[in-house]
Amino acid sequence: MKGTLLHVDHRLLAVAKPPGVSLATRRCDPQGAALRLLATLPAGEVQGWGIDPRDTFLLHRLDRFTTGVVLLARGCEAHRELLRHWQAGEVEKTYLALVWGHPRPREGSWFWPVGPDRGDRRRVRVDPEGKRAHTDYRVLAAPPHVALMRLHPRTGRTHQLRVHLARAGHPIVGDDLYGGPRHRGVRDDTLRRALAPPHLLLHAWRLTLPGERGAPPLTVTAPLPAALAAALAALGVGEEHIQ
Repeated sequence: MKGTLLHVDHRLLAVAKPPGVSLATRRCDPQGAALRLLATLPAGEVQGWGIDPRDTFLLHRLDRFTTGVVLLARGCEAHRELLRHWQAGEVEKTYLALVWGHPRPREGSWFWPVGPDRGDRRRVRVDPEGKRAHTDYRVLAAPPHVALMRLHPRTGRTHQLRVHLARAGHPIVGDDLYGGPRHRGVRDDTLRRALAPPHLLLHAWRLTLPGERGAPPLTVTAPLPAALAAALAALGVGEEHIQ
């Protein structure tokens, strides 16, 4: 699958990450994840913007099958400067997710701490002795069987949104690691197909960070991936619900 270049300036670039691209980083290959992400873009586009892949650094990561906005810094100095915004909690991250069931209340916050799942190294779990984790949420639409949610992670723990949603009883559609059985009583064939996507329907939709030297904040938005757009169309959920 191909990524999309969403924004370029002298200090950073934003890419819409497609599903299936791993951003895991090994100490022996610190640039590998950035190179894999840039490789999803048309080669001519990278060259045309004068982007040097070897001088480009990830600022954050998404899970392999999560789609959406990823920011990369252009050069070591920009990397250090932009990381300070993350460390100061000045970056606003907004996700969209299609989840099973209808959360109640429709708006609220989860503060469940999370830690490693010692029974399965692939997973994390809610753990009273784990690290603090805070997620704000709002239900945008509640068609039959599922809900479209807007999520704001206020901390950045591994699998935080997936674990919090699963703990709340509303795992993400297509999340085989935390979601359990698929379809959940859906009998309509069209809906069954739409709600059996090739990847989990979690999308890093929008990211806002402070502007440089007093400039207005920069907001970058990634278009919906095909699987999520198809599911919402089958459910009759239009763009007016996504705000």
